[in-house]
Amino acid sequence: AVAALAGRALKKTVLELGGSDAFIVLADADLAAAVDTAIASRMQNNGQSCIAAKRFILEKSIADAFMDAFVARVEALQVGDPMAETIDIGPMARADLRDTLHDQVLRTLQQGGRLITGGRPLDGPGFYYAPTVIGDVEPEMTAFQEELFGPVAAVSVVHDEDEAIYFANQSRFGLGGTVFTRDRARGEMLARQLHAGSTFVNAMVRSDPRLPFGGVRESGIGRELSHFGMREFVNIKTVWVE
Repeated sequence: AVAALAGRALKKTVLELGGSDAFIVLADADLAAAVDTAIASRMQNNGQSCIAAKRFILEKSIADAFMDAFVARVEALQVGDPMAETIDIGPMARADLRDTLHDQVLRTLQQGGRLITGGRPLDGPGFYYAPTVIGDVEPEMTAFQEELFGPVAAVSVVHDEDEAIYFANQSRFGLGGTVFTRDRARGEMLARQLHAGSTFVNAMVRSDPRLPFGGVRESGIGRELSHFGMREFVNIKTVWVE
């Protein structure tokens, strides 16, 4: 709607429209570091972040080991009053957001996804949702195609790095993406193949004022931050003197 209004007035826009970031873990990854980063990336701000990792794509040979550690960490998260020092997950922002998230979970399960943990609203003075992991997620499922704006992780298992990149790019979004591998050159090569505005190797996606930030596909147009962001709303003028 903003783009349509701006277009009628020939005004530039920068639109960051959310994402469904892929988090790829390859067979040679440091699994302890990958799990630590996966928890932080998926559960930041109670899962309500545009650049949170949402689709976890695991190479088959390490999938069980990663999932054992990841699910144990998810189930250990403490849900409650976010002002308490011991709490990891607070409430979601609004009732309708929680209802939408739960509907996405239910639809994914009906489509063949496997509930590993969580998957339900929780009682409380706010709009709490149990930290959730869904396995066996395929590209045609709701949790893969829609943005999960809450504490829900969708997990897919692939045979090799080529299939991992294929899965990662089967999304209408393209904000960020992560690749975990001990081979940094390989990680950079694969990161370049991800259709996303920002790709990180062995680290969670984040914004930094030194770096341009924004997405492709339905994650938006234009860039914020860095010198690219400063120039988005500046008219570039050419002066030629013979």
